[in-house]
Amino acid sequence: MTPDKPPIFPAWLRIMHWLNAIAVIILIMSGWQIYNATAFLGFNIPKDITLGGWLGGAIQWHFAAMWILFFNGLLYFGFNLFTGRLKNKFFPLSVKGLIVDLLAALKGKLAHEDPKHYNMVQRLAYLFVMIDSTLMVLSGLVLWKSVQFPILRELMGGYEGARLVHFFAMAALLGFVVVHLVMVALVPRTLVYMVRGR
Repeated sequence: MTPDKPPIFPAWLRIMHWLNAIAVIILIMSGWQIYNATAFLGFNIPKDITLGGWLGGAIQWHFAAMWILFFNGLLYFGFNLFTGRLKNKFFPLSVKGLIVDLLAALKGKLAHEDPKHYNMVQRLAYLFVMIDSTLMVLSGLVLWKSVQFPILRELMGGYEGARLVHFFAMAALLGFVVVHLVMVALVPRTLVYMVRGR
């Protein structure tokens, strides 16, 4: 790599992206197995797409992936903050720009000429994932250590409220993943950039 041609995505970003992807897949599938133990929303997730085999096994997978997501997420946020990438890539946001880019995306005409530049839809989506992941971690803390986090528990409407927050934050993250994969399918070179960096 030459100094005048830096990679589109630096190595630290690519490593953290793939670690997060693995952690999220494990968390979703093991989380579905944990959910099936109570099925508190009145339906079951098909067993073929769950992970862990039983409640205890699912909890072990969930906790292992939780720590990966937690520490990797902290590092990701820290790198983005201290390198200036957070400010340069995700801001500014504007309602007008978001509407223009969203309409263009819905028409299949959203420009992707410069992969180093995030359009308003991408900026909002990635910021949403950061906030949603934080909400998942905080609600997960309440579910894991409810007695140790009484204020957090009350802010989420008690244990049952935290369980709903956790489930729907996961569903929102899954929705992002689906949209993200569709976008990658529409612009496949972005996958190459995320693997090779250029």
